[in-house]
Amino acid sequence: MTHADLLIETLANARVVLFDFDGPVCDVFAGLPAATVARELVSLLAARDAAAGAKAARTDDPVEVLRIAHEADSELGQEIEQALTAAEVRAVALVGQPTPGAAEALRAARAAGRGVAVVSDNSAECVRAFLELHGLRECVTAIVGRPSEQPHLMKPNPFPLITAAEQMHIDVTSCTLIGDSLTDVQAAHAAGATVIGYAGRSRDAGLFDEARADVVIEHMQDVADALTAE
Repeated sequence: MTHADLLIETLANARVVLFDFDGPVCDVFAGLPAATVARELVSLLAARDAAAGAKAARTDDPVEVLRIAHEADSELGQEIEQALTAAEVRAVALVGQPTPGAAEALRAARAAGRGVAVVSDNSAECVRAFLELHGLRECVTAIVGRPSEQPHLMKPNPFPLITAAEQMHIDVTSCTLIGDSLTDVQAAHAAGATVIGYAGRSRDAGLFDEARADVVIEHMQDVADALTAE
């Protein structure tokens, strides 16, 4: 079976296509770098909890700063989460266009009769803002963003995938997830869903092969083409 045939088969067997957001749909922090957001969050955190702030200063990942804040104190975690959500909404307004082929893939999925959902470790607010900005909101039935005040439920936990499937009244095993990280692959496996590894942004396709993604793509347009070719 060719690579194209494998992609077509994987999508043909999926009643719902789940899209990770950061990567497959847009590069969230392209206009407002993640490291800049992380530093903003670290400053807020350090002002309230010096030890947690010092620990968080070692990372440039805003989500990791959020995890550290929640571990330190739930109220502090809520404050950092609100600041991160606000930063994400600012960031997606600066991104520019969706990932090449993403809009086409979203539209092709709907045109092919698939349910479409976004499952993300970013906030639902920023996902919604980006989709509305680019006229894509009508393509997406459900948006499952970062679980509020519960960072342990983010991927690789299967919770976001299971939640999206429940919202769409379908078993999660009838879904396929398009994701660009190993945590996406792990979450899909844990949920019993199939997974398409998107090796864009210079990601190593071999990592997805080793993690046993069902199929690996380098261009989101491949998804649109496969759905159209069915």
